[in-house]
Amino acid sequence: MFATLFVLLYAAHLVSDYALQTDHQAEHKALRSAAGWWANLSHAATHVAVSAVALAAGACALELALSLSNAGGILVWVGVSHGFIDRRWPIRWWMENTGSKTFFQSGGAAFVDQTAHVTALVIASLAGAA
Repeated sequence: MFATLFVLLYAAHLVSDYALQTDHQAEHKALRSAAGWWANLSHAATHVAVSAVALAAGACALELALSLSNAGGILVWVGVSHGFIDRRWPIRWWMENTGSKTFFQSGGAAFVDQTAHVTALVIASLAGAA
């Protein structure tokens, strides 16, 4: 069940981060303002909604044995972890404090950002399969 959950959540992540994220969300989600929080929360909500559709489709099409409470926990984690990572300061902090300052300055943040998101999806998939 782990692999199935991961594929469903990863596909939902790609759709939410690349096909459904607006330019406004991408440009403003890290700002320390009401507009920044709104952009961040609406983007995270997109992830939750698309992930919910993916999990529901998996439950129906693949007869995935996933309880509502388990699915709810996964969706909360997806929303909270995505919103936290996308504030951008956690990635910057990580890179500056783990010896990757030059990589950050040369555009590496996007790669570390996606690695953090995928790691969060692995955690969600492991918890959901446990």
